[in-house]
Amino acid sequence: MNEGVHTSGEALPLSISDPKLSLAFTAGQIQARVAELGAAIGRDFAGQQLLLCGVLKGAAIFLADLIRAIPLDCTYDFVAAESYGRATESSGSVRLTRTLQEGSIAGQNVLLVEDILDSGATLAHVRDRLLQQRPARLAIAALLDKPSRRRVPVSADYIGFTIPDRFAVGYGMDFAERYRQLPAIHFLPETI
Repeated sequence: MNEGVHTSGEALPLSISDPKLSLAFTAGQIQARVAELGAAIGRDFAGQQLLLCGVLKGAAIFLADLIRAIPLDCTYDFVAAESYGRATESSGSVRLTRTLQEGSIAGQNVLLVEDILDSGATLAHVRDRLLQQRPARLAIAALLDKPSRRRVPVSADYIGFTIPDRFAVGYGMDFAERYRQLPAIHFLPETI
């Protein structure tokens, strides 16, 4: 069976064979790249403790795999930001709906973990809020980078894959809360 039913009664694809989606990266490709990123982060922060700070909800699966690939003493926490709602374009307005406790990262090495670096608005907003807490070091890891859409000057220290200007879903990323459960990354059709 390839479809499930969401609580709203709307059918959800539960298969990577959904004809509306085009495959971007397989689960195997993602896992291999996450392992490479974990090794690089381990080298760069060798002998140090590291706090991973994921941006909910999209980065949760990436963070879970990434933290297990980093050969260091690590812990994690989450912030939540909204800028898409139910659209495929960022609204440009970023709202934090969950933040870290004030002062909780002061003096710590922090890796901000994001699912996709698109316009840069969300990542820059979250980065700036974290920098106000004076971490010892703040680095950024983004699973996907879409540089053609950048409107705010921000870059990641660790990038999984660079993608074209297409809307990506799966591996935690969604469109209107759909497709998060897919183990691979797919592109939505050009017209939704």
